[in-house]
This record gives sequence, C-alpha cells and structure tokens, in this order.
Amino acid sequence: MLLTSVCHPSNSMARGHQKIQSQQKNAKKQAEIKKSKGHDQKTAAKAALVFTCGVCRSQMPDPKTFKQHFESKHPKSPLPPELEGVEA
Repeated sequence: MLLTSVCHPSNSMARGHQKIQSQQKNAKKQAEIKKSKGHDQKTAAKAALVFTCGVCRSQMPDPKTFKQHFESKHPKSPLPPELEGVEA
C-alpha cells in the first residue's frame, strides 16, 4: 500500500511541475535583484567620470588622470586650458 502512493504518477508529476514553477519564480526574482544592483553601479560609475578627453572622447574620473592620459596618448596636441595648473 505504501509503494503505490509513492510511485503514483500524478504525485511525482505535480511535484515536478511545482519544482519547475519554483525554479522559474526564483530565476525571475534573482534577475530583478541583479538588474537593480547593476543599474545602481552603472549610474554611480557614470557619475564619477566627469572629465572627457576632447581628442578621443574617453572619460576620466579626475584631472590628474586626465592629464596623464592626455600627455601619454596625445603628446602632439596642445594641452587643454583646464589642465594647465594640474600636477600629474
């Protein structure tokens, strides 16, 4: 009698279906969490890049890095006026 209830096909199918639904629900929840975290990091990183190179349009977080970039990547171009007093 115990074997028939354990091996009954409708019980195992319902559990399999429930398992799939649970996995799908969990995957959706994890994707939403990941999306919300990723968006905040992207926004913060974008806000930190405030200096933009006029020659190649790359972005830098501070004037020191910007001046180092400009001197190494564009040595023949004249230094922008906002970098004149910055020490690298």
